[in-house]
Amino acid sequence: MKAKIALITGGFTGEAEVSLKSAAFVEQKLDTLRYDVYKIIFTIREWYYVDDNGIKHEVDRRDFTLHLNDHLIRFDLAFIMLHGSPGEDGLLQGYLDMVGLRYTSCNTLTSALTMNKAYTKALLQGIEEVYLAKSVCVSPGNRLEDEKHIKAGLKLPYFVKPNGGGSSIGMSKVKTKEELSEAIDRAFQTEQADNRVLVEEFVEGREFSVGIYQTREGLRVLPITEVITTREFFDFEAKYLPGLTQEITPADLTDEQVGRIGQLIKLIYQQLNCKGLVRIDFFIEQGTGHFYFIEINTIPGQTEQSFIPQQVRAAGMKETDFYSELIEGALQRG
Repeated sequence: MKAKIALITGGFTGEAEVSLKSAAFVEQKLDTLRYDVYKIIFTIREWYYVDDNGIKHEVDRRDFTLHLNDHLIRFDLAFIMLHGSPGEDGLLQGYLDMVGLRYTSCNTLTSALTMNKAYTKALLQGIEEVYLAKSVCVSPGNRLEDEKHIKAGLKLPYFVKPNGGGSSIGMSKVKTKEELSEAIDRAFQTEQADNRVLVEEFVEGREFSVGIYQTREGLRVLPITEVITTREFFDFEAKYLPGLTQEITPADLTDEQVGRIGQLIKLIYQQLNCKGLVRIDFFIEQGTGHFYFIEINTIPGQTEQSFIPQQVRAAGMKETDFYSELIEGALQRG
């Protein structure tokens, strides 16, 4: 009997559109000989499945089941393809834990913690050879003091970003101290800012991104992607508008660098108690070669040109086999 997979997508934030595109690609690549796939769309008001005749069917939120033509569908697994809330912040995982449905992503606690950039950096303090840009977390109640601390203690330029959220929404590169306040305002106004804004020192170097996931044989690090953009930094436009960014997979790195980076990526994955597939972004600092952690994405984008599918192909794998491996691993984890 084929496993029944709920491919969950949509969401409550501005990242919903990206989620739907990722889910469309994943749905196209899933092995329908092994799995019955039902794409479940989340909005703030409803969770639903649209059948082949265009009829909408509401999910029963009491147990996450689906009634179709007098049949009750009980899912074996949730394949979470939902960027932003509630897919990346742990809300969905907590609900799925309560109804007893297994899922492909990190657990509730890890998802919630890694959505908070300041908390994530705090958890990674002390890992040898993992460097973290000097930063200040700005809170509304202490903003004036925090801004004074930034101007006195951090070197320009700064990166200003919402403490929560993704897709580089609300992010700014600040070159003068006079620009700081406006950049903080912009970040605070972003969905999922978590009522905090993170201001970091700029790291001069090459930017990279890499996926890592658990296999039966242990952790596997995918081929690394280098990101070269014509923009000031890898912002929302650079990520989603064609022609602004060059992505090189596998990256032009020495065997020694690839090996060292792979070990650090595994340490980060273990330190944050990750499950399934995650993507980790980092810099290699110019002049020193130091590895600087940027952030972790627990629900990485999965459009055809997203980093992970590029890396899967560079590893000599087919996306269908890769997604099957993620599904089987999640089913076995229980």
